[in-house]
Amino acid sequence: MANVVVVGAQWGDEGKGKIVDWLSERADVVARFQGGHNAGHTLVIDGVTYKLSLLPSGIVRPGKLSIIGNGVVLDPWALLGEIETVTEKGVEIGPANLRISEGATLILPLHRNLDLAREKAAGKGKIGTTGRGIGPAYEDKTARRAIRLGDLADLDVLEDKIDRLLFHHNALLRGMEMDEIDKAELLEQLREVAPKMAPFMDTTWQILDNARKHGKRILYEGAQGTMLDIDHGTYPYVTSSNTVSAQAAVGTGQGPKAIGFVLGITKAYTTRVGGGPFPTEQENEIGQMLGERGHEFGTVTGRARRCGWFDAVLVRQAIKVNGIDGIALTKLDVLDGFDELKVCTGYKLDGEILDHLPASTVGQARVEPIYETLEGWSDSTQGARTWADLPATAIKYVRRIEELIEAPVSLLSTSPERDDTVLVHDPFAD
Repeated sequence: MANVVVVGAQWGDEGKGKIVDWLSERADVVARFQGGHNAGHTLVIDGVTYKLSLLPSGIVRPGKLSIIGNGVVLDPWALLGEIETVTEKGVEIGPANLRISEGATLILPLHRNLDLAREKAAGKGKIGTTGRGIGPAYEDKTARRAIRLGDLADLDVLEDKIDRLLFHHNALLRGMEMDEIDKAELLEQLREVAPKMAPFMDTTWQILDNARKHGKRILYEGAQGTMLDIDHGTYPYVTSSNTVSAQAAVGTGQGPKAIGFVLGITKAYTTRVGGGPFPTEQENEIGQMLGERGHEFGTVTGRARRCGWFDAVLVRQAIKVNGIDGIALTKLDVLDGFDELKVCTGYKLDGEILDHLPASTVGQARVEPIYETLEGWSDSTQGARTWADLPATAIKYVRRIEELIEAPVSLLSTSPERDDTVLVHDPFAD
């Protein structure tokens, strides 16, 4: 019986929320292991839409334990707001079904302000951050000056930690000719939010370890996608954390052996939010059509996503880096009605053929996609739940993708609805 890690195999927004929700029916515990509230998951269940950012997708299922691990950066005010919104839709959320690592780094108002100020100052060179303070919070974590959730349990020693934090941040703000942070105000904000967060705080690595010992099924939920990984993505146009499968162990306090099956999520085409290279981007009617049909707007920001053809080179690279055992192919129905479809099978750079995306920023920006043209289909795939429901040409498209990315399709999603899913291989069965 495998514990399953779910990761994005593109630039995020691959439909992880629905897949994690669908898999959580088979799981006992769902754990978030990195990122923050800059990443969003949209779930559609019985006609009700849930937009989640920090809460694990398993929270909407009764009887499941949701964990926010130490690898997550946590905005307590954003989390409490999200809990209130989801609760209003009839979902019960409390310490019985949500536990948060005492080691999770906190995102504070000063992080959000710094994030926005930097992006504004960067002008055309901006990264495309969501402005929610994720990057600055991870910087403070790495520099060992962050405030962690567990610190809120001992407010007497918090003052010294805030002094160390503000020594750095106020120096930055002075250099940017911005107002400095008032220590008393920040301390009061933390004193006010501490009792609201206290009921959820726990030693989550221990909870997960005990769950494994008792044969519980654990689903590790990632945010963003592999090509936004701080080490393996299109640097510097990346997020501030590791988004790959190995982070599931680090970000929850489990050993590598805790990971059984790695499921990569990928759209049947490609999208990206924000700046950075995008070899198969279609800045034309095709890209516009993909965006309109796929409702390609960010769950968190509402920003329109850039759209393009499926990039098999990119996904194959993600499969190798993550050790992906199988993929969940989402939004196949968006391709209904295209006469022909293109798939990127390689890149050209200065006359050389490449089978991977180069690490250099200059190389990434200059690669040209090599396309293979495949036949499209006119029949609808929307709502299909078995292979028999799919047009023959749609099946051929899926099979060709499997060949190119060197990994099998384990799941196939044909609409945002939870049950519109073709199960090929149950990841928990291994």
